[in-house]
Amino acid sequence: MDGRMFGLETPLMVALQHLLDVPDGDAGAGGDKASGAAAGGGPTRTYVRDARAMAATPADVKELPGAYAFVVDMPGLGTGDIKVQVEDERVLVISGERRREEREDAKYLRMERRMGKFMRKFVLPDNADMDKISAVCRDGVLTVTVEKLPPPEPKKPKTIEVKVA
Repeated sequence: MDGRMFGLETPLMVALQHLLDVPDGDAGAGGDKASGAAAGGGPTRTYVRDARAMAATPADVKELPGAYAFVVDMPGLGTGDIKVQVEDERVLVISGERRREEREDAKYLRMERRMGKFMRKFVLPDNADMDKISAVCRDGVLTVTVEKLPPPEPKKPKTIEVKVA
């Protein structure tokens, strides 16, 4: 569907539309390259896959008095399907995969629920305590809580004794 039908012609929307419309066969003719660009100059397959996964995973981020809370809807997923990690010391990554239930005797008449990989990345602020991160999934809602470091003590001025010569 073209975004112009709904008046969504902003540069950001055009760029997102371009990224999401790249067929798997055209995404990075050179395959997965660490350099970030494919041989044809377009995005790599990994970049397109990650961009799709991130665009399809909405999240709420809340700042509380003593912590940051990241809330993501994960209906129907178990704890084994969700992974919460910290990369590069300050990047919180929430990822996983929702697999389709396959049955031999069933035929889908309509498939509307999103299946496949999902991922979100968040750069954590400097006052986030990297040793106090917890994740709880309740009623299909994942809440990752990152505690804040206590505020630094104000530095007291150093008093220097003046000697009389």
